[in-house]
Amino acid sequence: MTKYPFYVTMTDTFFSGWGHAQGKQNKLIFGCETMDEANIVVANATYRTDQIYIYIRTTKPSFSSHRYYVQWKDKTVYPSWYEMDYFKPS
Repeated sequence: MTKYPFYVTMTDTFFSGWGHAQGKQNKLIFGCETMDEANIVVANATYRTDQIYIYIRTTKPSFSSHRYYVQWKDKTVYPSWYEMDYFKPS
């Protein structure tokens, strides 16, 4: 993944423990170009009940491959996560 000034990390409880994440926790990492963008990703994650342990980081995260299945995302892959209130309940 390209180096970003900000990263939002979270644990996806829905996809943890099965499929590619069999026996592991599914960790999502979103690269963000600005703090505003990172705050939008955090807000969208908090609207979802399947996302926990949501953090903004300024250093590139690293997680143990023995414990976590890590997925790197950005707005080219998941553009909806970067839209304000995309997952907000109506």
